[in-house]
Amino acid sequence: MNMISLEQELKGNPYPGRGIVIGRSKDGKKAVTAYFIMGRSENSRNRIFVEDGEGIRTQAFDPAKMTDPSLVIYAPVRVLGNKTIVTNGDQTDTIYEAMDKQMTFEQALRSREFEPDAPNYTPRISGILHIENGGFNFAMSILKSNNGNPDACIRYTFAYENCLPGEGRFIHTYQGDGSPLPSYEGEPKLVEISDSLDDFAGMLWDSLNEDNKVSLFVRYIDIATGKYESKIINKNQ
Repeated sequence: MNMISLEQELKGNPYPGRGIVIGRSKDGKKAVTAYFIMGRSENSRNRIFVEDGEGIRTQAFDPAKMTDPSLVIYAPVRVLGNKTIVTNGDQTDTIYEAMDKQMTFEQALRSREFEPDAPNYTPRISGILHIENGGFNFAMSILKSNNGNPDACIRYTFAYENCLPGEGRFIHTYQGDGSPLPSYEGEPKLVEISDSLDDFAGMLWDSLNEDNKVSLFVRYIDIATGKYESKIINKNQ
């Protein structure tokens, strides 16, 4: 698989929807994850990311304008010991609770499927970073309808061992804008990860479509110590 420019990939797609990036910094010292949300409706755009313990959650920017919280208010990031869970919905909690009972990432997601938002049937995308004894591996998942048919759920899990320095993977919900929105296809894309949290976050935020972007979260985790630095950028201030 050829490495693509994440900057150009995002600039060339006005509506990738929600996206997860996981990888390793170029110097090899940090495990990296990023999560962004976008929106076309007032309800989707009326959100911010806020810190919640070691993770984050979405919150209405203007509570008076929130019409339906069911698919837009959730905890995208939670931490369970040496594992960091990142998803685009309330399956974060499903994974957290199942893995706390010694189930695997894949087993946890067996109880979930794509979102019930006909006619889009938005895929559920999820990722998990595991850091232990100076090592780092991660997995990503997508649960999607069968070419828009909600009678069948297709489940893909991608596991990455010994993630190489400077490499990451990027998965998102939609191929692009449309009606209905076309679901993401294929395996996660190979992208480059830089050493600087601020530079990486700035590149991501500046590359997202100005009208549709809502919020961005980026975290760099020291693989040797488990200590992390995070950054949140919200369009609504």
